[in-house]
Amino acid sequence: MRFVAGERGKVMAEVEQVEVVQTRHKTTNRPAPVGCAACSNRRPGWFCSLGSAVLADLELATTTISLPSEAPLFTQGDEARCLYLICAGYIKLTAGRAQDRQMIVRVAGPGSMLGLYAVLSHGVYEVSAESLTPAQLRPVERDRFLSFLRAHKEAQMRAVQCICQEYRFALQDACRIALAETVAARLGRLLLELGHQIGEHLDNGAFRFPLLLTHEEMASMACTTRETVTRTLGQFRKENWITIEDSIVTVHQPDRLQALI
Repeated sequence: MRFVAGERGKVMAEVEQVEVVQTRHKTTNRPAPVGCAACSNRRPGWFCSLGSAVLADLELATTTISLPSEAPLFTQGDEARCLYLICAGYIKLTAGRAQDRQMIVRVAGPGSMLGLYAVLSHGVYEVSAESLTPAQLRPVERDRFLSFLRAHKEAQMRAVQCICQEYRFALQDACRIALAETVAARLGRLLLELGHQIGEHLDNGAFRFPLLLTHEEMASMACTTRETVTRTLGQFRKENWITIEDSIVTVHQPDRLQALI
């Protein structure tokens, strides 16, 4: 079969267009969420690291939802009808109203449970939650979660451990703000906290974590200005205490940061 030049060019263009559409479609496909038992993100000590029988009952009480970046999850002051287990992605927790002053409380990552205290106390959410990255979560309605706890003592103990961890995070916030005398000390403490909360440990005591906060957001957590954060991080990098590459912070000498506190 013969094609004239114009027809051949039109056909080739259509083929190329189809290929591009198929390629884009492949990149936007997401794998179906795996069950909790098969999840590669699970770590010891997380609420979801329960025994297989208990974990199966937890899955029956939950569903799976996905959030895009910068999507609100719940708002401070709303009735806590549901708690959320983070399976993947990162969530920013803030205190205060958007029209007034706000303070970033912490960044929660996989394994964290949000709204636990509020659900157990039949109260309201004490903070607001917003996704920093695309995230996958398992929401559990309050009544179903309470029934789940009554049925499983292992889950009861894990819930107590999660509340104790929340207390420790709150204490770290208070110490960072009230006890660290210099900006370098407050920022150094913040980097250490982020490393322990959402990071992974490397050899020789080093660790790394994703840089999810802007310098302005880090400034609000360290009670300083954006310019000072930029300058102080630059000094940390110059001393080779940290490196920042491809939005990943690697803390090479955590003892140096600890010495500032």
